[in-house]
Amino acid sequence: MEENVSFSHRPVLYKEVLEGLRICPDGIYIDGTAGGAGHSSGIASALSDKGRLIALDQDETAVKIATERLSAFGERATVVHSNFREVGNVCRMLGVNHIDGMLLDLGVSSYQLDTADRGFSYQADAPLDMRMDQTNPLTAEEVVNTYPEEELRRILFAYGEEKFSPKIASAIVRARESAPIKTTGELVEIVKNAIPAAARQGGHHPAKRSFQAIRIEVNAELDVIAPAIRQAVALLKPGGRIAVITFHSLEDRLVKQTFASLASGCTCPKDFPVCVCGNRPQIKVITTKPILPSAAELEENPRSRSAKLRIAEKLTGEKRIGI
Repeated sequence: MEENVSFSHRPVLYKEVLEGLRICPDGIYIDGTAGGAGHSSGIASALSDKGRLIALDQDETAVKIATERLSAFGERATVVHSNFREVGNVCRMLGVNHIDGMLLDLGVSSYQLDTADRGFSYQADAPLDMRMDQTNPLTAEEVVNTYPEEELRRILFAYGEEKFSPKIASAIVRARESAPIKTTGELVEIVKNAIPAAARQGGHHPAKRSFQAIRIEVNAELDVIAPAIRQAVALLKPGGRIAVITFHSLEDRLVKQTFASLASGCTCPKDFPVCVCGNRPQIKVITTKPILPSAAELEENPRSRSAKLRIAEKLTGEKRIGI
């Protein structure tokens, strides 16, 4: 099957994102995670010929597909192969000083999960890869076969919230002493056998948390969230908005904390009689609670069940930060 056919992607919280961004037809918008161009197409459709969409993705296949799918919008849409952590540099490269809005749809895409040889899924046997950016030198195979047991334990617990991380890390190290662990199927069996039988009954697939943890490590997914949000806020015009979709608690917590930090301004100790840091609130948080998928969307797209959307708006008159 050709890439442009197989790269199917149902944009999660599509209507809510477009409404939340409050798109100005003549504005400049960035989709930091273009994927299959679902959200990007919606944003571009809402723009006039004076408006502009810049779509980023670190996955080269996504860049190809997004370029093809957004070609109907002509010069209104530009696709760039880049991680969204480089949004400031991308804007400088394109001569863009300010933007009216930005979207981040975090996590792994449906295409990446469904393409077995990318190694993201625990439901298909494939090489241990898990790279969103195929130019990234670090693979899941390297993590699994070279990281010390203590580091594996830390990753599994911190990024996968896996309570059996010590048992799993120990089992991985024992297994690789005999032969390198090469495939997702091998890793799944190691993880399953390390978890007590009673804990494997019902609920999530026993390897789900471990695969999430290793994927996050390979792609440094959590490290880029706060810097990207701060860069986006620095680029936003007053009244411009940033929308972020997360798919697990670690991502959502980081987004919530970063929004709160940018909304609070002053960082002086509470016992200081006056503010001496000079920081001012840069945003107001629009979503006091995250927006969740509707019942209709959950029925149509079960993968949206863990999605959460948070939105913030740039304030006027704040102290501008560097990018």
